Amino acid sequence: MKKIAFFSAGLLVAASGALAQSQTPTTSQTTPAVNTEHNPGAPVAGKNSFTESQAKSHIEEAGYMQVTGLKLDDQGVWRATATKDGKKVDVSLDFQGNVTMAK
Repeated sequence: MKKIAFFSAGLLVAASGALAQSQTPTTSQTTPAVNTEHNPGAPVAGKNSFTESQAKSHIEEAGYMQVTGLKLDDQGVWRATATKDGKKVDVSLDFQGNVTMAK
């Protein structure tokens, strides 16, 4: 009798695992907070969670130096003036983490 009980319990566990795997996962339609690839449409407007210090560090990590005048605009994009390759340029950082230079 014990063998039947163990067998039944094992079968039940195996069946519930197969059922859980067969369910279709849901996908989110939201834009990721930090993008791992450069977005050609950047800067992207959106609610920005970077602090001023984090924004400055992120811009510097992208190769810019002497970041000054850092301000968060009404589109949720951090904007500043910085130096890169010896030239003073305008840069931006969006909520996805895209650092772009103004053209």
